[in-house]
Amino acid sequence: MSHHPEPVVTTTRGAVRGLRQDDSTTAFLNIPYAAPPHGADRFAPPRPHAPWDGVRDATLPGPTAPQSERRLGSVDMTPYFGTGWSRGADYLTVNVWAPAGAGDGLPVMVFVHGGGFVAGSTRSALYDGSAFARDGVVLVTLNYRLGIAGFLDLPGAPANRGLLDVVAALRWVRENIAAFGGDPDAVTLFGQSAGATIVGGVLATPDATGLFRRAVIQSGSGLGAFTSEQAARVTRAAAEALGVRPHADAFADIPDERLVEAASGLAGIDLRTGTHHDPLLGLSPFSLVLDTQPAASVAAGPGADIDLLIGTNTEEGNLYLVPVDKYATSTAADVDDVATRAHPDPARLVGTYRATRPEASPGELRSAILGDALFGAGSWALADAHAAHPGSTTFAYEFAWRSPALDGDLGATHAVELPFVFDLAHLPQLQGPAALLGPDKPPAPLATRVHDTWVRFATTGHPGWDPYDTERRATLHIDADTEWTQVDDPRDEERRAWT
Repeated sequence: MSHHPEPVVTTTRGAVRGLRQDDSTTAFLNIPYAAPPHGADRFAPPRPHAPWDGVRDATLPGPTAPQSERRLGSVDMTPYFGTGWSRGADYLTVNVWAPAGAGDGLPVMVFVHGGGFVAGSTRSALYDGSAFARDGVVLVTLNYRLGIAGFLDLPGAPANRGLLDVVAALRWVRENIAAFGGDPDAVTLFGQSAGATIVGGVLATPDATGLFRRAVIQSGSGLGAFTSEQAARVTRAAAEALGVRPHADAFADIPDERLVEAASGLAGIDLRTGTHHDPLLGLSPFSLVLDTQPAASVAAGPGADIDLLIGTNTEEGNLYLVPVDKYATSTAADVDDVATRAHPDPARLVGTYRATRPEASPGELRSAILGDALFGAGSWALADAHAAHPGSTTFAYEFAWRSPALDGDLGATHAVELPFVFDLAHLPQLQGPAALLGPDKPPAPLATRVHDTWVRFATTGHPGWDPYDTERRATLHIDADTEWTQVDDPRDEERRAWT
């Protein structure tokens, strides 16, 4: 391999030296976009990072947001969550992958990771942006505050600090990405799971106007935010666990270790109120906190001029049941229970799913209702809200390729599209009987095509099928076959059962 000098780029805060990965791509890791959130600053809006002298090394992965290690039963989710907390205060950083000697004016994609608002980072193996850079995109991944620091709704602190971090990272991109070859006017913000819900929140945030032009929401929800009343219950429980009063001042001196430990103990708080169910069904005590759901905000106008690509996976709910041995053992009572937690008229909901899926086992029904409660209903609501604006452009997909992991039961579950989007389905750590993509070699042409579709959307605003509107609801069905199918108004009756 011919030796290339390591690339140096000057940002508004100072110069950074990256890695020349091969003839075609460069990577810059761990570049700060905001000041380190120390002490009381953990509960303040993100602030600009101090400038540095000389050239900062950007060749090694940096620290992550404080978090506890997260496991999901028998499936190995390390490539997704990463390996836990890598300590260090200066973690509000971005990684940038760019084509080598790129010239300029390239499309930019900015990725927001998932992890239930409590886990995940730019260090996860799944978020390597090399394939995007190889294909002419400047790809940015970012860390944001998680758990108590990022999302606990505290008097004396701004709400949704993790989302404010994402907006600050978008500002950094606006000011700096041209130096890496990117076009600041051609930014696509995309995210998955909690990250996708954050993207929906950013879509509804007036402060973010003008910072991005397109958005991709992969298995998020426009109905996933907690009300202030729900969030206050979590705050009370956290304050009690820590033995302090529920105010930002009282949290300022508590070390990160204790915040992480307290966050882990908050699972299972009943967040149902007289008017609202728990949109996360107990899966996480943290979400965005908004008294108007993003779907309702977007219906009122923000984000109408942003091109939107939005979708879910066919069997989202399997990830929360199969690896923890709750799928095959599901009963009719479990189906009724998830419907009761998710819907004001559970009997009607269950009746609809039984009618549309006459052959389904209790596990399949439970998974279908769980997946739609968490992601489906909130994605439909957001797609409808966005598409209702004259002149807006919306595209919908459903990712249906089934992973053969866990004896074929994992299926088209939550997160399974990510290796295909990043064109990393070949990674050895994603393969094996308990790995996300299962024991068989995943279809390489599917990875090529899905990845190319995302690149095409970021580049042109058009992924290659008909736009979604509130009449036809054109949705692309993505699976391993070479012929993907566009379906109008898929799952019409089930969708209507949620409205």
